[in-house]
Amino acid sequence: MPSKKASSNGRLPEAKVPLLEPHLSDDLTLKNEQDGGGNGEETLSRRVWVESKKIWHIAGPSIFSRVASYSMLVITQAFAGHLGDLELAAISIANNVIVGFDFGLLLGMASALETLCGQAYGAKKYYMLGVYMQRSWIVLFVCCVLLLPIYLFATPVLKVLGQPEDVAELSGTVAKWMIPLHFSFAFQFPLQRFLQSQMKMAAIAWVSLAGLIAHVFVSWLFVYHLQFGVIGTAATINISWWILVFGLFGYTACGGCPETWSGFSVEALSGLWEFVKLSAASGVMLCVENWYYRVLILMTGNLKNAEIALDALSICMTINGWELMIPLAFFAAAGVRVANELGARNGKGAKFAMKVAVGTSVVIGIVFWVLIMAFHNQLGYVFSSSEAVLDKVNKLSLLLAFTILLNSVQPVLSGVAVGSGWQSYVAYINLGCYYLVGVPLGFLMGWVFHLGVMGIWAGMIFGGTAFQTLILALITIRCDWDKEAEKAYMHVRKWENPKHEVA
Repeated sequence: MPSKKASSNGRLPEAKVPLLEPHLSDDLTLKNEQDGGGNGEETLSRRVWVESKKIWHIAGPSIFSRVASYSMLVITQAFAGHLGDLELAAISIANNVIVGFDFGLLLGMASALETLCGQAYGAKKYYMLGVYMQRSWIVLFVCCVLLLPIYLFATPVLKVLGQPEDVAELSGTVAKWMIPLHFSFAFQFPLQRFLQSQMKMAAIAWVSLAGLIAHVFVSWLFVYHLQFGVIGTAATINISWWILVFGLFGYTACGGCPETWSGFSVEALSGLWEFVKLSAASGVMLCVENWYYRVLILMTGNLKNAEIALDALSICMTINGWELMIPLAFFAAAGVRVANELGARNGKGAKFAMKVAVGTSVVIGIVFWVLIMAFHNQLGYVFSSSEAVLDKVNKLSLLLAFTILLNSVQPVLSGVAVGSGWQSYVAYINLGCYYLVGVPLGFLMGWVFHLGVMGIWAGMIFGGTAFQTLILALITIRCDWDKEAEKAYMHVRKWENPKHEVA
């Protein structure tokens, strides 16, 4: 905890900006609700409407931008599939194994900005948002350099993992051509969270649309017109993601963020170690979850006669992946809203934002749960005509429905944790629930009880994901939000000048 040796001379100029005071109207509204009067109910509905607009202002464009980014990878694989089975396998492995490995880690590390930028923006420490983003660029770029051997030595690694010789060789070549994509993560992820914390979601959505349109055109140009083959397919994803980087930075630097971006600053070089620790905790928190579902596919692939099970599971995971863009958008919205309110020292506002975000996402999750349960017989027809695969998808649809329902709660609670700065605690919770409970239970049900892919999936979902969701829910319910608001105030003051401790 910071000591009480505050130094008034050590503050930066932006520290003079007064903090937002807790919203008196929120306190009065809460009192009316507790009194149980009719006017309180009317006020509550009004507050829900106002908060919902704020959340959807973030979540709506975030859903679009995430779907656009996800679609780029799908389009890349679709173009590769028209080149041949070997090319499709190489692109798929490069995307899902090589790129997927560091994607989750870097995305998680960048989420530290959701805490810092969100709380600083709520506290009106606008200047510090640009400094935080530059620190994140430095930390993530260094991390990209350290992860570079994964791309350079992908071929021998894939051979050790048991991939066929020709697939491993071509995947390794594709991975090297995806190195520019790898480094784009270090800049695009922080830029997105920097703008997201200020609720400038329209800019993110428009840039994502431009990137998606460019990706479709460049993919057609490189693959069909210029016939660059699988290398051209890999190159297209590099171009599209760097369009996102330059588009978001251009908006930021050319007047889109006059209060929060004032150019490059040497202050970004200070306090890097503390920033690394927070980023590492954020990275572990999210990447262990990202890798969890890859473990599910890996375990299923080791079953006897796993071809049908893998085909059916991949269909279910594709459906889950598309729908997951919605709760992930609410992950972002919950993180921003909670961080903004805590930074403004408004604990009640943060608690209310959390309730509205979770409630909205749960309603959407229930809708999709009902749709899957109602149309479970038709789900697989979009992807396959094999009767064996369709029958397996039909059997797995119940687990898919409950996975989507749990995922309507769990990511939003994780977003609340990010907005509150609980990354290190949640990292331990994720590791314990997923890998000490979920994976062993999935192995037990899949192999010991001979339940196959259904047993593996059920064990990992109801053992790992459900247990983790329950723990996060209990922590959130029992949280003292006024105390968290004071902690956020302390953190904002500490992080604006890490060389000086504050009371």
